[in-house]
Amino acid sequence: MEKDDFSNLPRVQQEDVIMPEVIKILRKLGGHATTNEVKQALLEQDNAIPETVINQIKIGKKGQQYKPFNFPFNFSVTNLEIAGILMRPQRGEIELTKSGRQLNLDSLNIQMDIRAKSDPEWKRRHKQNLIKRQKSKKNPPVVNDSVEDTIVEDTIDASEQWRSDLLAALMQISPAKFELFSRLLVKSMGVKLDETIGIKLSGDGGLDGYGYLTTDDFRTARVAVQAKRWEGMVPSPEIDKFRGAMDKHNAEYGIFVTTADFSRAAISAARAGTRVITLINGERLIDLVAKYQLHVTPVVTYELDDFFKEKD
Repeated sequence: MEKDDFSNLPRVQQEDVIMPEVIKILRKLGGHATTNEVKQALLEQDNAIPETVINQIKIGKKGQQYKPFNFPFNFSVTNLEIAGILMRPQRGEIELTKSGRQLNLDSLNIQMDIRAKSDPEWKRRHKQNLIKRQKSKKNPPVVNDSVEDTIVEDTIDASEQWRSDLLAALMQISPAKFELFSRLLVKSMGVKLDETIGIKLSGDGGLDGYGYLTTDDFRTARVAVQAKRWEGMVPSPEIDKFRGAMDKHNAEYGIFVTTADFSRAAISAARAGTRVITLINGERLIDLVAKYQLHVTPVVTYELDDFFKEKD
């Protein structure tokens, strides 16, 4: 199958392409990874899925940004989970089960090995979803809803909203403020910032931050920072320009922060040579904002278990 054909496939057939790739990637990553790590690996490898499909961003009915690729990807992961090929140790992580580790991909029959187990479960969830809608005055049932469309709508509202809001907020701030925010990020990651390099509007050699990172064995390295509030995919020439700025200040490490994604060529360029550049895209940036709680406040909530749902 040609890469351009993937975007024209029905969602179910897209999942059929994604599922074996997820298994292969998990095996390469030691059998356990975050879903973001798996999606990043899909982006980096030159396979049947175009990078434009993986990185495409759309605006939802409620104004939130989302990536359409996340839906076939998430359904693929859930199909594999239902089929017993992988499990979720905790939110955002997936791990191959014993069956997944021993599965022979050369003889894999997606319909018999996966969908024969997952399809009945999707139908059960769809029926359950319709019952919930019938009980809700605000969301009356829509007869023509498909199994997947019903769950997709709930998925956007439930789990992607805060990430979408944060990314939209980052896109609205000025470039200078985004550079300031990026310096706060790398400072939180342990880089001691230089007060003279990378903080001027000009004359800093194209850097947006510069500092020093001391490791546990007391070795100190010079770190250069580039921050780009970007739409679309960051191309490889931007990486080359950043590397030139690193050379000017003899930086051993580079950190490139963006609100967007990096093209496959940019990822390759960042790994070329003796000094690898760390790339932080929009998804990774959101994860780090949450980890270091940079201008965000965590909200704790609770989900009721089956004890409260069971009828006596």
